[in-house]
Amino acid sequence: MSLENLSDRMNKVIDNLETNYSEVRAGRANPAILNKVSVEYYGVPTPINQVASISVPEARLIVIQPWDRSILSQVEKAIEKADIGIHPMNDGQVIRLTFPELTEERRKDLAKDIRKMAEEAKVAVRNVRRDEMDEAKDLLKNKEISEDEEKALEEKIQKETDKYVAKIDEMSEKKEKEIMSV
Repeated sequence: MSLENLSDRMNKVIDNLETNYSEVRAGRANPAILNKVSVEYYGVPTPINQVASISVPEARLIVIQPWDRSILSQVEKAIEKADIGIHPMNDGQVIRLTFPELTEERRKDLAKDIRKMAEEAKVAVRNVRRDEMDEAKDLLKNKEISEDEEKALEEKIQKETDKYVAKIDEMSEKKEKEIMSV
């Protein structure tokens, strides 16, 4: 049993949480909200960043410029279909996504969503801990390690778990502050 496996699995939880947080619309233009948008390009669903350049010229504006102007309407339809909460504006050359100011109520809803995501990440971390603890118990049961070694291993697993839970709390707090101060 190695603690590297534990760290790898917990790092994946942290990475997933970072991805989820990057997709939260915080009143500022963030191209990450387009990560899940696929455009029908010659019959093949293609990620939007592979058919267009995406830029953020202002704090609340994303400009999408398809490399092939003939797919402008498909890009617009794909954005509408993705239901990201912003209506695309097509001027025949580029598509603009303008982010509205967040209301206080919307900020509170987003903060609640952020806390929910953090709690789900903590549950995932605890599930990893449970799996590793079970593995330590199995090693003891099969007499591969002594009781003292098992206790030491469980302490290390718990320490690692506490470290990742603290990191999740820190990330959540930072994202909440960002939302509430926009």
